[in-house]
Amino acid sequence: MSLAAIIAIYFIVWWLTFIAVLPFGVRTLAESGEDEPGLAPSAPSRPHLLRKMLATTLIAAALCGGFFALADWTGWNLDDIPWGNPPPL
Repeated sequence: MSLAAIIAIYFIVWWLTFIAVLPFGVRTLAESGEDEPGLAPSAPSRPHLLRKMLATTLIAAALCGGFFALADWTGWNLDDIPWGNPPPL
């Protein structure tokens, strides 16, 4: 597998994991009692983005590492995916 494919797969897995991790542990301003005028009560009070980015990096590295190890062990690569035939023109 090329370096570009590895980076692309990691990038996609990282963003999907980040989107999945974002809502964990979030408290709104209304829930934490920090309701301020001009801010939506549903806004997060402390989103802890750096902590979530670190967790996302570790999870994505583990997922991609497992995927690449399995691909290396079985000899599978992206060309083996049956994408199907394009429709006739």
